[in-house]
Amino acid sequence: MTTSSVKRIADLLLGTEPKQRLRIYRSLMAASVYLVCVALQGYACLAGFMHWTSAAILSSLIVLNILFWYGVMRSGFNLRFEDPALTLPQILSALTVIAGAYAITGPVHGSTLMLLALVLVFGIFNMKAQGARIASVYTLVIMGVTIAIKSRTEPDHFPIKLEIAHFVLVASIVPTISSLAAQLSNLRAKLQNQKEELSQALSRIQILATRDELTGLYNRRHMMDVLNQHQKRLMRTGYHRFCLAIIDIDFFKRINDTHGHGVGDEVLRNFAQSAAAVLRETDVIARWGGEEFLVLLNDTHTSQATIGLDRIREHLEKTLLVPALPDLRPTFSAGLTGYSTDEPLHTCIERADRALYRAKAEGRNRTVVVDTIEPQAEPAAEAVA
Repeated sequence: MTTSSVKRIADLLLGTEPKQRLRIYRSLMAASVYLVCVALQGYACLAGFMHWTSAAILSSLIVLNILFWYGVMRSGFNLRFEDPALTLPQILSALTVIAGAYAITGPVHGSTLMLLALVLVFGIFNMKAQGARIASVYTLVIMGVTIAIKSRTEPDHFPIKLEIAHFVLVASIVPTISSLAAQLSNLRAKLQNQKEELSQALSRIQILATRDELTGLYNRRHMMDVLNQHQKRLMRTGYHRFCLAIIDIDFFKRINDTHGHGVGDEVLRNFAQSAAAVLRETDVIARWGGEEFLVLLNDTHTSQATIGLDRIREHLEKTLLVPALPDLRPTFSAGLTGYSTDEPLHTCIERADRALYRAKAEGRNRTVVVDTIEPQAEPAAEAVA
């Protein structure tokens, strides 16, 4: 049989979804305990300890039990429950089967106690503490009842002194296994909590590494990574041209001096949210430093990119950045330029920065577009204030 044939058969029997496949596989592995019960009954029949009719009835019930749980798992019905593995119901079912085997295997019935412990060990790694307690109590009750009945109805095969020893053995082993299951359950819960805490801490670290704490926008470092990615894509494909704009809130120092830094921070936060809200999904805005923001306008030329900046300006005119100060209506100046494939990124950024200085020098609240490198001029002191 080829490997592909084996894989097809395994997929047919176990399914293809990894977690569900593992659950079905474990369930079938646990069913091997049932098969040992069937074999033990066959031996008891051959040795004359039990009737073939009784063995056939119990063996049929065992096979039906295996098929029932396989059908539940393979159909996906188990996914409706909190524990999709249905660990506790399967264990209770197995304990019932073993108690039945104990009752009808005559002189060899003591060997089924090994299977009893094996079933409980199967569940020790999956059961929660409460489930382990339920399984323990159920084991003691069902075995106690079985031993009491059989020692009265078949004293020759179930002598009372031996059965007391058997019950003491069960009563000693079961609580120990239950205790181990509870400890493992608590350990799994602690490990899960630690995993979630580590995941949350990693998310916070990633946010701190890429986001500006005040505005929630990308920070300068991460924005450079984004720009490098766009630069490489443009150089590789020749498509997806982009423009860069540097935005500066006008007279921001005056806002801080007049109203305080708390108001200044509120202006920055709300300006960032307003700008991000009206940009396209493909555009990226980052806090570049202080009251400056860098905008990447993707798949466009400067003639079209100005529309995006105008959209921000129009939205800003209708938005109260500081609701407590309705008369505070900040504007912004912007320098816009297109990126050329034959230049370093810092050259394009510097060109946008010079365009910004020109916008400020020409009266603010405007966008200046520069498509080619121009000689740098010293801006007037009042123009950059």
